[in-house]
Amino acid sequence: MWSASSWPVTLRTGALSLRPIRHRDKAAWTALRHRNAQWLAPWEASNPDPEGFLPTYHQMVRSLSAQARAGSALPFLITEQEPGSREDRLVGQLTVSGITWGSAMTATLGYWVDSDRAGHGIAPTAVALATDYCFGDLGLHRMEINIRPENRASLRVVEKLSFRDEGLRPRYLHIAGQWADHRSFALTAEEVPRGLLTPWLEGRQARSD
Repeated sequence: MWSASSWPVTLRTGALSLRPIRHRDKAAWTALRHRNAQWLAPWEASNPDPEGFLPTYHQMVRSLSAQARAGSALPFLITEQEPGSREDRLVGQLTVSGITWGSAMTATLGYWVDSDRAGHGIAPTAVALATDYCFGDLGLHRMEINIRPENRASLRVVEKLSFRDEGLRPRYLHIAGQWADHRSFALTAEEVPRGLLTPWLEGRQARSD
């Protein structure tokens, strides 16, 4: 359950960490987003209001931080420790949002990863790490991920972690200027009694042997 120790929290496995997003991360976040603009453009959330706009970086951080304090979101940055260094570099973002307590105990997870680091297991490792925290430490029961059917890279992430396909949601979110279909994937805590991270890492090790 949510408590004073639930947030802020940093989660780590190996060289990868999930840590809270901060106002002082603006320069690194903006540079990474700019470099990945073309890579991320087809999957970017947009505002259906012709007069509307998307939040600035600081507005986004203020909103996410307020949600975190209220126990309805976990806004993480994904970082990697540089080989031979104690420094971490920003490689993506992961947000657990829409946390609902009471009889539902559910949440939705979204993420993006630097194109230069795609295919290195960062996204599934980060998703597994966050989901295990939500199930094991917070006591949530269900995690959901919604993905555009055309987004093959993200579909591979949920496939690797054995998320269950719950079907198509027509015109579910406004993406890249239009209402876009999404496929919904989910897991409940009972389906992964060992969590996600340990089986995922064991499987990666077995494949590399």
